[in-house]
Amino acid sequence: MLVKLYGVRGGEGRYSPAECIGCKKETITGNPDRKHISTSYAERQNLTMRMSMRRFTRLTKTFSKKVENLAHAVSLHFMFYNFGRIHKTLRVTPAMEAGVTDHVWTLEEIAALAD
Repeated sequence: MLVKLYGVRGGEGRYSPAECIGCKKETITGNPDRKHISTSYAERQNLTMRMSMRRFTRLTKTFSKKVENLAHAVSLHFMFYNFGRIHKTLRVTPAMEAGVTDHVWTLEEIAALAD
C-alpha cells in the first residue's frame, strides 16, 4: 500500500490541493516488489468511473438517493466496460482478453441478466 503524506493546504481557495511531502510504502499481504508499488491502477479506475458516470463527478447535482441505485449503476458501468466495450489498446474487450467470453456483448445481452 502506498500512503501519500500531505502538508498544509496551499493557497487561499477552498479546493486548493495540499502539497505532497512524501510517501510511505507498507506491505499488506504477500511479498511485493517495492519498486512496483503504486497508486496508478486505482487512480486510473477512479478517473474512468468519474468520466463515465456523472454520479461520481465532483460538485454535481446528479447523485443516487438510494444506495441500491448507486450499486446498480456501478454494476452496469463495469459490466459494459468489461464485456461490451472494445478497448483501443487491446482491440477486444477485457473479458475477451482474459478468456472469460468469446464475443462482444450487446446491451440486450447485458440487460437480459437483470432480474
